Amino acid sequence: MTKGLPLQTYNMNSEIIQKYFQNLTETQTAQFAQLEPLYNDWNSKINVISRKDIQNLYEHHVLHSLGIAKVLSFRPGTTVMDLGTGGGFPGIPLAILFPEVQFHLVDSIGKKVKVATEIATAIGLKNVRFSHARAEDIKDQYDFVVTRAVMPMVDLIKVSRKNISKEQHNSVPNGIIALKGGELNSEIASMRGISTVWELSDFFKEEYFETKKVVHVGIVSKK
Repeated sequence: MTKGLPLQTYNMNSEIIQKYFQNLTETQTAQFAQLEPLYNDWNSKINVISRKDIQNLYEHHVLHSLGIAKVLSFRPGTTVMDLGTGGGFPGIPLAILFPEVQFHLVDSIGKKVKVATEIATAIGLKNVRFSHARAEDIKDQYDFVVTRAVMPMVDLIKVSRKNISKEQHNSVPNGIIALKGGELNSEIASMRGISTVWELSDFFKEEYFETKKVVHVGIVSKK
């Protein structure tokens, strides 16, 4: 049983998650349902989501984060760093969906790390750890680095290349997976290496996702 609200206290807004992910366990369903009251409470104390957007928590933040899961189903034992996690996105939704994957959520702003840590604890997540740190300070290696538009892809590759492990465990090469929006041709053209772009509108039918994308860049470690 997860901590926090009882299982029967589901928030109707979280049903959008079940619309696209229909094989959730009872625990996962409860964990997703608990996110709204928890984020509402913490956001009133520490602003990690814009006040006008908190009402769109599930569509704009939780489901958006889970767009990564529509292009790659992480295999058990995979390790993932969420760089610039903010209040826990995409790391917390992905950690709920993939309980056998280990997530390391990193952000340079301490109060945001505090919120993400408290929410993960409240819903009983066991597969996450947190660091208040800059990207340059993280030396560990992972199968993937995930992020939500923290910085341009070229800069993201520069700071996180060192964190990508050589050992492969998944159906796509180890590397960076970024949630992006808008026109990306010029940004991608400036990158070296192979990248793949998926349109989230192919998976989610809400208007919000018309310009949203998932970008994967495979990284060959030099170590």
